[in-house]
Amino acid sequence: MKLLLVNGNTDPAITALILARAEAALPRLGLPHLRLEAVTAPFGARYIASRAAVAVASHAVLEALAEHLTPAHDAAIIACFGEPGLEAARELCAVPVRGMAEASLAVGFRIAPRIALLTGGAAWVPMLEEFCALRGFGRDQVLVRAVAPTGDMIAREPDRALALLAEAARDAAAEGAAAVVLGGAGLAGLAERIAGEVPVPLLDSLDCALIEAAAGSATACPASQAPQAGLSPTLAALFGRMPAT
Repeated sequence: MKLLLVNGNTDPAITALILARAEAALPRLGLPHLRLEAVTAPFGARYIASRAAVAVASHAVLEALAEHLTPAHDAAIIACFGEPGLEAARELCAVPVRGMAEASLAVGFRIAPRIALLTGGAAWVPMLEEFCALRGFGRDQVLVRAVAPTGDMIAREPDRALALLAEAARDAAAEGAAAVVLGGAGLAGLAERIAGEVPVPLLDSLDCALIEAAAGSATACPASQAPQAGLSPTLAALFGRMPAT
């Protein structure tokens, strides 16, 4: 099974981090059969941290999928917590598309009745609360918490963030979360480093996305498309594969 990982951020170092952490996780997750390819969004924010950046990244993710998704891929993962463009990608792509936050909710609720999403950057708190609400999960089911350093800051100096993340995870557990997700591309691979310091299960959002993609637990949702104008040739071609309205 071959997966395409699409980093919605434009920092190639984050793409390399995601790919390295994902490949390292496969044996631990019992998924050695997966083959991974990772690509970077062609434009947008270096690391997404605002609503405007999410809007731009949605377009960029579709561009990356149009450019790199091939018949050899069995599924795609939007490797950016909050998954910009997820629903649109499912309309345009012929294979299942998973996202890190959505997958984290699915995995988290299989082991706990109330979970916490913990990420980097305070601006993500209201955005992720809305993300959860749109999927029918209220604050009584999902706590959203953030540490002050943004995900790209954590990715650059992960050792400096470990104690802060562990403390925030313990606080979430004290508030009633029975499982905590470390969410975000820049936080990938850190959950296992601090899991022993947290009294509840600590999940990695990248792990969750890999698990869900391997399980085939989402389907493509092709939709009719109206004629488009001004798109790149590759994205226009992707739209053109769908029947017109």
